[in-house]
Amino acid sequence: MPYYVYVIELDRDVLKSGRFRRANPGLNPALPCFYVGQTVKKPEKRFKQHKKGGRLSNTLVRKYGRVLRKSLYRKYNPIPTRKDAEDLEKMLTEKLRSQGHGVWSN
Repeated sequence: MPYYVYVIELDRDVLKSGRFRRANPGLNPALPCFYVGQTVKKPEKRFKQHKKGGRLSNTLVRKYGRVLRKSLYRKYNPIPTRKDAEDLEKMLTEKLRSQGHGVWSN
């Protein structure tokens, strides 16, 4: 079963969230903010699940998710194992944060 990483751009209003700001002390508020995740579903389907809400939804994505940023993850997919997907999720999160982006990831 293939896995996928995905990146969702978040609305700037996410900066009003204290937990988001605390997770990103070095963010540059002029840059876009993102959510990075990994899944067994196609990223488009997973994004719709987030937006719909429910137990499979991340609150920040449900409230602030705008659009998938395919250019940031397309080259990594599909991924053969969950471990590889989790490692890529962490790597993408760290890479975007190191560039000054605010990022939420599980």
